[in-house]
Amino acid sequence: MMAQFKKYLIPLALIALIGALIFSLSQTPRAPEVTFTTINGEKIPMSALKGKMVLVNFWATDCPGCIKEMPDLINTYNQYKQKGFEVIAVAMPYDPPAQVLNYTTQKSLPFPVMHDGLSEMVQAFGGVNLTPTSYLYDKQGKRVQRIIGELNFAQLRQLLDQELR
Repeated sequence: MMAQFKKYLIPLALIALIGALIFSLSQTPRAPEVTFTTINGEKIPMSALKGKMVLVNFWATDCPGCIKEMPDLINTYNQYKQKGFEVIAVAMPYDPPAQVLNYTTQKSLPFPVMHDGLSEMVQAFGGVNLTPTSYLYDKQGKRVQRIIGELNFAQLRQLLDQELR
């Protein structure tokens, strides 16, 4: 009987390991439980954004790709905000706060903007070090995409059309 048990032990262990691997890979990362403090002093907990599609966009005022995508980001936000889309723009820690405030005012950014002076958001979102980097979350707070580099707005709008019907 012991020999028969040993014969099945390795296959059973392999099946259990494969099952655990499949389960862990199927778990979608969730939005970190953070509170964004905007440059206007408003506090926005990530938990308060449940029920909306949320794009967290890490950017910098000296980043050419960030500056290039900003008009499309503004247009997309304005087009979808009434349907349940939110954008939180997080300026990188190395960006001078006065420059972030000036850019935000000059360009009339319509969405909340935060300066991450203490790198809290950079760390909470997994050590962001390239800009632009964006994280898109569904209405339940599950991460849909992580985009390093400029956003593909045609794909983003298609996804928003699908999710925000």
